[in-house]
Amino acid sequence: MPETEEAQRTAVELDRDYVRDVFRAMLRARLLENKLSSLYKAGKIVGGVYLGKGQEAVSASLGASLVQGRDIFAALIRDQAGRTAFGEPLIDCTRTYLGSVMGPMKGRDGNIHRGRPQDGMPAMISHLGAAVSVVGGMLMARRLKGELDGVVGATCVGDGATSTGAYHEGLNMAAVERLPMVVIVGNNQFAYSTPTDRQFACEDLLDRAKGYGVGAHSVDGTDVLACAQVIGNAVRLAREGHGPQMVVARLLRLSGHGEHDDGSYVPPVLKDSHLGRDCIETGIVQLIEAGFATVDEIERWKQDFTDEVQAAVAQAQQEPTPDPWDEDWNACSTPTGRGI
Repeated sequence: MPETEEAQRTAVELDRDYVRDVFRAMLRARLLENKLSSLYKAGKIVGGVYLGKGQEAVSASLGASLVQGRDIFAALIRDQAGRTAFGEPLIDCTRTYLGSVMGPMKGRDGNIHRGRPQDGMPAMISHLGAAVSVVGGMLMARRLKGELDGVVGATCVGDGATSTGAYHEGLNMAAVERLPMVVIVGNNQFAYSTPTDRQFACEDLLDRAKGYGVGAHSVDGTDVLACAQVIGNAVRLAREGHGPQMVVARLLRLSGHGEHDDGSYVPPVLKDSHLGRDCIETGIVQLIEAGFATVDEIERWKQDFTDEVQAAVAQAQQEPTPDPWDEDWNACSTPTGRGI
């Protein structure tokens, strides 16, 4: 049976440093994405810009529960907070969006399809739901090499991705093989512009967990402390050998699908509902009331992160973009010696 949020909250005692790490990653990601939005609107970014606004608590809680260099994290388009919590430097993001040859994609991609597989972060895949199968394959490879002990593989998907074949097949394989996988489903009420009542007929996506035979967890995605506890507990259970864990987070993305989309199809009544709460604003109140941070600390973090973002953008803007006459794009399996 799915665990209640109350039961899960008693399963994991909230660690002060962990909660601070979660919130700091949320805040850093929000400030970075605000800057990316401004650059996009100013015509400085070619391609799409996809924001995680409203989903940072879920993403950062997962990233902060994982260990870079040991675990696997397959981020989705709204997972800047999770990437940050997992250890991705801001410069990787700004270099990718601004087309620097110094970035992880060497200027070959203009937005979120970046990764560092050697650090446990595969490049994001546009075909939503496909990352479940990829993470499952990476975990199987670790098992075959005798390197799976203590490892967790995790990914985030949206409600729409749960209707894809790759998601179903990947999660079913993970369940049969009892892989240490955590799948976070961010039910943000719309798959692009398609509402959930046109996507699935079950009352709750968590109902599907029983059919897969995986652990089931539900959480309010606007509640930072709840996300930290529930998602942290799911990662712990997977790491301890209890098989795949599925977490469904109830929330609303507080922006369009991308910066090219005004999200006008979202009804005002939904924006004004509990789901429409801003997890950053909620988190500030929660951290102060719980004694995890002070007002002065949070204000200092905002200034520090704003400075970090400005520095990362300035550095990427000063770096060269690809030269098509010199760059071979690593198209061959063996480098030709040309380019960087």
